[in-house]
Amino acid sequence: MTHKPSSLAELQQLLSAASSRKEKVGRIDLGAFNGVLAHTPEDMTATVEAGITLAELQKELGKHRQWLPVDPPDPEQLTLGEIIDTHASGPRRFGYGTVRDYLIGITVALADGNVIKSGGKVVKNVAGYDLAKVFIGGQGTLGVVLEANFKLRPLPESENFVQTRFDSIDDAEKLIGAVLDSELTPVILDLYRLGPSNGSFTVVVGFAGTSEEMEWQLARAGEMGLAEASSLDYEDNFRATCPAPRKRSFLPSRLGAAIREIDGAPFVARAGNGIVYHAGADSAVNDPVTAALASRLKDAFDPARIFPDME
Repeated sequence: MTHKPSSLAELQQLLSAASSRKEKVGRIDLGAFNGVLAHTPEDMTATVEAGITLAELQKELGKHRQWLPVDPPDPEQLTLGEIIDTHASGPRRFGYGTVRDYLIGITVALADGNVIKSGGKVVKNVAGYDLAKVFIGGQGTLGVVLEANFKLRPLPESENFVQTRFDSIDDAEKLIGAVLDSELTPVILDLYRLGPSNGSFTVVVGFAGTSEEMEWQLARAGEMGLAEASSLDYEDNFRATCPAPRKRSFLPSRLGAAIREIDGAPFVARAGNGIVYHAGADSAVNDPVTAALASRLKDAFDPARIFPDME
Protein backbone atom coordinates (compact mmCIF):
# COMPACT_ATOMS: atom_id res chain seq x y z
CA MET A 1 0.00 0.00 0.00
CA THR A 2 1.26 3.48 -0.88
CA HIS A 3 0.56 6.46 1.39
CA LYS A 4 0.69 10.03 0.07
CA PRO A 5 0.70 12.37 3.06
CA SER A 6 -0.02 16.00 2.19
CA SER A 7 1.49 17.48 5.34
CA LEU A 8 4.01 16.72 8.05
CA ALA A 9 1.23 16.34 10.60
CA GLU A 10 -0.48 13.72 8.43
CA LEU A 11 2.78 11.82 8.05
CA GLN A 12 3.47 11.92 11.78
CA GLN A 13 -0.01 10.61 12.55
CA LEU A 14 0.47 7.79 10.03
CA LEU A 15 3.79 6.73 11.54
CA SER A 16 2.63 7.02 15.13
CA ALA A 17 -0.46 4.90 14.48
CA ALA A 18 1.52 2.22 12.63
CA SER A 19 4.10 2.13 15.42
CA SER A 20 1.49 1.74 18.15
CA ARG A 21 -0.08 -1.15 16.25
CA LYS A 22 3.32 -2.56 15.22
CA GLU A 23 2.16 -2.76 11.62
CA LYS A 24 4.18 -2.25 8.46
CA VAL A 25 3.53 1.24 7.15
CA GLY A 26 3.97 0.45 3.46
CA ARG A 27 5.45 2.76 0.83
CA ILE A 28 5.40 6.49 1.55
CA ASP A 29 5.20 8.84 -1.44
CA LEU A 30 6.62 12.26 -0.59
CA GLY A 31 5.43 13.88 -3.81
CA ALA A 32 3.84 16.70 -1.79
CA PHE A 33 7.22 17.51 -0.21
CA ASN A 34 9.00 18.71 -3.33
CA GLY A 35 10.30 22.23 -2.79
CA VAL A 36 13.63 24.01 -2.72
CA LEU A 37 13.35 25.58 0.73
CA ALA A 38 16.52 27.67 0.51
CA HIS A 39 19.36 28.27 -1.90
CA THR A 40 22.23 30.55 -0.94
CA PRO A 41 24.38 30.86 -4.07
CA GLU A 42 27.12 32.86 -2.35
CA ASP A 43 27.58 30.09 0.22
CA MET A 44 26.90 27.35 -2.35
CA THR A 45 24.38 25.58 -0.11
CA ALA A 46 20.78 24.50 -0.55
CA THR A 47 18.01 23.03 1.58
CA VAL A 48 15.46 20.87 -0.22
CA GLU A 49 12.50 18.68 0.57
CA ALA A 50 13.08 14.98 -0.03
CA GLY A 51 10.33 14.59 -2.63
CA ILE A 52 11.95 16.85 -5.23
CA THR A 53 13.51 15.04 -8.18
CA LEU A 54 17.19 15.43 -8.90
CA ALA A 55 16.46 16.85 -12.36
CA GLU A 56 14.22 19.56 -10.94
CA LEU A 57 16.80 20.48 -8.31
CA GLN A 58 19.58 20.67 -10.88
CA LYS A 59 17.39 22.90 -13.04
CA GLU A 60 16.92 25.35 -10.17
CA LEU A 61 20.58 25.31 -9.17
CA GLY A 62 21.65 25.70 -12.78
CA LYS A 63 20.10 29.17 -12.85
CA HIS A 64 23.10 30.19 -10.72
CA ARG A 65 25.63 27.97 -12.53
CA GLN A 66 25.70 25.53 -9.62
CA TRP A 67 24.81 21.87 -9.18
CA LEU A 68 24.70 18.97 -6.76
CA PRO A 69 27.48 16.72 -8.13
CA VAL A 70 25.64 13.39 -8.19
CA ASP A 71 24.44 11.74 -11.40
CA PRO A 72 22.53 8.49 -10.79
CA PRO A 73 20.30 7.02 -13.51
CA ASP A 74 16.78 8.41 -14.09
CA PRO A 75 17.24 11.87 -12.53
CA GLU A 76 13.80 12.88 -13.83
CA GLN A 77 12.21 10.18 -11.64
CA LEU A 78 14.63 9.77 -8.75
CA THR A 79 13.97 11.97 -5.73
CA LEU A 80 16.58 13.29 -3.33
CA GLY A 81 15.08 11.13 -0.60
CA GLU A 82 15.52 8.04 -2.76
CA ILE A 83 19.09 9.03 -3.59
CA ILE A 84 19.89 9.29 0.12
CA ASP A 85 18.05 6.04 0.92
CA THR A 86 19.89 4.06 -1.76
CA HIS A 87 23.17 6.02 -1.87
CA ALA A 88 22.69 6.11 -5.64
CA SER A 89 25.48 7.42 -7.85
CA GLY A 90 26.60 7.49 -11.48
CA PRO A 91 29.66 7.74 -13.75
CA ARG A 92 30.92 11.00 -12.24
CA ARG A 93 31.34 9.34 -8.86
CA PHE A 94 35.08 8.91 -9.49
CA GLY A 95 35.76 12.63 -9.64
CA TYR A 96 33.03 14.09 -7.47
CA GLY A 97 32.14 11.43 -4.91
CA THR A 98 28.61 10.57 -3.78
CA VAL A 99 25.73 12.25 -1.97
CA ARG A 100 27.50 11.36 1.29
CA ASP A 101 30.19 13.91 0.43
CA TYR A 102 27.69 16.77 0.02
CA LEU A 103 25.07 16.13 2.69
CA ILE A 104 25.62 18.57 5.58
CA GLY A 105 22.28 18.30 7.35
CA ILE A 106 19.17 16.14 7.39
CA THR A 107 15.64 16.10 8.83
CA VAL A 108 14.02 12.70 9.41
CA ALA A 109 10.66 11.47 10.69
CA LEU A 110 11.20 8.47 12.95
CA ALA A 111 8.95 5.46 13.41
CA ASP A 112 7.10 7.00 16.38
CA GLY A 113 6.34 10.18 14.43
CA ASN A 114 8.96 12.34 16.11
CA VAL A 115 11.13 14.49 13.85
CA ILE A 116 14.88 14.78 14.37
CA LYS A 117 17.52 16.99 12.77
CA SER A 118 21.23 16.38 12.35
CA GLY A 119 23.91 18.71 11.02
CA GLY A 120 23.04 22.18 9.76
CA LYS A 121 22.71 24.51 6.81
CA VAL A 122 26.32 25.63 6.63
CA VAL A 123 29.41 23.69 5.60
CA LYS A 124 31.36 24.34 8.82
CA ASN A 125 29.08 22.65 11.30
CA VAL A 126 30.44 20.32 13.97
CA ALA A 127 27.67 20.34 16.56
CA GLY A 128 26.29 17.03 17.77
CA TYR A 129 26.50 13.53 16.35
CA ASP A 130 26.58 13.07 12.58
CA LEU A 131 23.39 11.02 12.37
CA ALA A 132 22.98 11.85 8.69
CA LYS A 133 25.45 9.13 7.77
CA VAL A 134 23.23 6.53 9.46
CA PHE A 135 20.41 7.21 7.01
CA ILE A 136 22.53 7.31 3.83
CA GLY A 137 22.01 3.97 2.12
CA GLY A 138 19.55 2.93 4.82
CA GLN A 139 16.91 1.98 2.20
CA GLY A 140 14.18 3.66 4.23
CA THR A 141 14.53 1.09 7.00
CA LEU A 142 15.16 3.56 9.85
CA GLY A 143 13.03 6.61 9.09
CA VAL A 144 11.56 8.90 6.45
CA VAL A 145 13.96 11.54 5.14
CA LEU A 146 12.03 14.83 4.93
CA GLU A 147 14.64 17.50 4.18
CA ALA A 148 18.31 17.62 3.29
CA ASN A 149 20.93 20.36 3.34
CA PHE A 150 23.66 20.16 0.71
CA LYS A 151 26.85 21.90 -0.16
CA LEU A 152 27.10 22.55 -3.89
CA ARG A 153 29.70 23.05 -6.59
CA PRO A 154 29.98 25.39 -9.57
CA LEU A 155 29.00 23.87 -12.89
CA PRO A 156 32.12 23.07 -14.93
CA GLU A 157 32.77 25.23 -17.97
CA SER A 158 32.87 22.15 -20.17
CA GLU A 159 33.07 18.36 -20.17
CA ASN A 160 34.77 16.01 -22.61
CA PHE A 161 34.77 12.22 -22.89
CA VAL A 162 37.24 10.00 -24.71
CA GLN A 163 37.56 6.25 -25.08
CA THR A 164 39.50 3.35 -26.49
CA ARG A 165 38.72 -0.32 -26.99
CA PHE A 166 40.58 -3.52 -26.13
CA ASP A 167 40.07 -7.18 -26.89
CA SER A 168 41.74 -8.14 -23.62
CA ILE A 169 40.74 -7.24 -20.07
CA ASP A 170 44.43 -7.28 -19.16
CA ASP A 171 45.19 -4.55 -21.70
CA ALA A 172 42.24 -2.48 -20.52
CA GLU A 173 43.39 -2.86 -16.92
CA LYS A 174 46.89 -1.68 -17.85
CA LEU A 175 45.55 1.51 -19.40
CA ILE A 176 43.33 2.20 -16.39
CA GLY A 177 46.37 1.76 -14.14
CA ALA A 178 48.35 4.15 -16.32
CA VAL A 179 45.59 6.78 -16.07
CA LEU A 180 45.52 6.42 -12.30
CA ASP A 181 49.30 6.81 -12.10
CA SER A 182 49.37 9.83 -14.44
CA GLU A 183 48.86 13.54 -13.78
CA LEU A 184 45.40 13.38 -15.34
CA THR A 185 42.46 14.28 -13.10
CA PRO A 186 39.43 12.56 -14.69
CA VAL A 187 35.95 12.82 -13.24
CA ILE A 188 34.94 9.57 -14.97
CA LEU A 189 36.96 6.36 -15.24
CA ASP A 190 34.71 3.58 -16.48
CA LEU A 191 35.08 0.24 -18.20
CA TYR A 192 32.22 -1.47 -19.97
CA ARG A 193 31.19 -4.30 -22.25
CA LEU A 194 27.63 -4.31 -23.52
CA GLY A 195 27.83 -7.18 -25.98
CA PRO A 196 28.42 -10.92 -25.61
CA SER A 197 31.35 -12.39 -23.71
CA ASN A 198 33.61 -12.18 -26.75
CA GLY A 199 32.91 -8.45 -27.23
CA SER A 200 35.50 -5.74 -26.75
CA PHE A 201 36.19 -3.87 -23.53
CA THR A 202 35.83 -0.08 -23.71
CA VAL A 203 37.61 2.31 -21.36
CA VAL A 204 35.90 5.71 -21.01
CA VAL A 205 37.60 8.68 -19.38
CA GLY A 206 35.81 11.96 -18.75
CA PHE A 207 37.20 15.38 -17.89
CA ALA A 208 35.59 18.57 -16.61
CA GLY A 209 36.89 22.09 -16.14
CA THR A 210 37.97 25.17 -18.06
CA SER A 211 38.85 25.23 -21.75
CA GLU A 212 42.54 25.43 -20.89
CA GLU A 213 42.28 22.41 -18.61
CA MET A 214 40.39 20.47 -21.28
CA GLU A 215 43.06 21.18 -23.87
CA TRP A 216 45.87 19.84 -21.69
CA GLN A 217 43.96 16.83 -20.38
CA LEU A 218 42.76 15.72 -23.80
CA ALA A 219 46.23 16.10 -25.30
CA ARG A 220 47.76 13.98 -22.54
CA ALA A 221 44.97 11.40 -22.80
CA GLY A 222 45.51 11.22 -26.55
CA GLU A 223 49.17 10.37 -26.00
CA MET A 224 47.97 7.41 -23.90
CA GLY A 225 45.71 6.13 -26.69
CA LEU A 226 42.48 7.77 -25.51
CA ALA A 227 41.75 9.73 -28.67
CA GLU A 228 38.27 8.61 -29.77
CA ALA A 229 35.44 10.97 -28.78
CA SER A 230 32.91 9.37 -26.48
CA SER A 231 29.75 10.09 -24.48
CA LEU A 232 27.76 8.58 -21.64
CA ASP A 233 25.36 6.77 -23.96
CA TYR A 234 26.75 3.42 -22.80
CA GLU A 235 25.24 4.03 -19.38
CA ASP A 236 21.75 4.56 -20.81
CA ASN A 237 22.13 1.62 -23.19
CA PHE A 238 23.16 -0.69 -20.39
CA ARG A 239 20.29 0.38 -18.15
CA ALA A 240 17.84 -0.02 -21.05
CA THR A 241 18.79 -3.67 -21.52
CA CYS A 242 19.40 -4.35 -17.83
CA PRO A 243 17.10 -2.09 -15.78
CA ALA A 244 17.84 -3.91 -12.51
CA PRO A 245 21.54 -4.83 -12.66
CA ARG A 246 23.42 -6.69 -9.98
CA LYS A 247 26.01 -4.72 -8.08
CA ARG A 248 29.21 -5.88 -6.46
CA SER A 249 32.24 -4.14 -4.99
CA PHE A 250 35.89 -5.00 -5.33
CA LEU A 251 39.31 -3.52 -4.70
CA PRO A 252 40.21 -1.35 -7.71
CA SER A 253 43.45 -3.32 -7.95
CA ARG A 254 41.35 -6.46 -8.58
CA LEU A 255 39.42 -5.04 -11.53
CA GLY A 256 40.43 -7.79 -13.96
CA ALA A 257 39.61 -10.57 -11.51
CA ALA A 258 36.22 -9.05 -10.69
CA ILE A 259 35.28 -8.83 -14.37
CA ARG A 260 36.28 -12.44 -14.96
CA GLU A 261 34.11 -13.53 -12.03
CA ILE A 262 30.92 -12.22 -13.62
CA ASP A 263 31.44 -14.83 -16.33
CA GLY A 264 31.01 -12.89 -19.56
CA ALA A 265 27.90 -10.91 -18.58
CA PRO A 266 27.43 -7.38 -19.95
CA PHE A 267 28.62 -4.83 -17.40
CA VAL A 268 29.53 -1.25 -16.59
CA ALA A 269 32.31 -0.84 -14.03
CA ARG A 270 33.35 2.23 -12.08
CA ALA A 271 36.92 1.16 -12.58
CA GLY A 272 38.41 3.79 -10.30
CA ASN A 273 35.96 3.14 -7.46
CA GLY A 274 35.80 -0.64 -7.42
CA ILE A 275 32.12 -1.10 -8.35
CA VAL A 276 30.64 -3.13 -11.18
CA TYR A 277 27.01 -3.29 -12.32
CA HIS A 278 26.33 -6.44 -14.33
CA ALA A 279 23.64 -8.57 -15.88
CA GLY A 280 24.94 -11.81 -14.38
CA ALA A 281 23.85 -13.91 -11.43
CA ASP A 282 23.65 -12.40 -7.97
CA SER A 283 26.92 -12.86 -6.14
CA ALA A 284 25.96 -11.19 -2.87
CA VAL A 285 27.36 -12.74 0.29
CA ASN A 286 25.71 -12.09 3.65
CA ASP A 287 28.11 -10.44 6.09
CA PRO A 288 27.18 -11.41 9.69
CA VAL A 289 28.91 -8.32 11.11
CA THR A 290 26.95 -5.99 8.81
CA ALA A 291 23.73 -7.86 9.55
CA ALA A 292 24.31 -7.54 13.30
CA LEU A 293 24.95 -3.81 13.02
CA ALA A 294 21.83 -3.33 10.91
CA SER A 295 19.79 -5.19 13.52
CA ARG A 296 21.10 -2.97 16.31
CA LEU A 297 20.24 0.18 14.35
CA LYS A 298 16.78 -1.24 13.66
CA ASP A 299 16.24 -1.86 17.37
CA ALA A 300 17.24 1.72 18.15
CA PHE A 301 15.33 3.58 15.44
CA ASP A 302 12.43 1.28 14.56
CA PRO A 303 11.70 -1.12 17.45
CA ALA A 304 8.13 -1.67 16.23
CA ARG A 305 9.48 -2.75 12.82
CA ILE A 306 7.06 -0.60 10.80
CA PHE A 307 9.63 0.20 8.08
CA PRO A 308 10.97 -2.44 5.65
CA ASP A 309 13.92 -4.57 6.60
CA MET A 310 17.30 -4.05 4.98
CA GLU A 311 17.64 -6.08 1.77
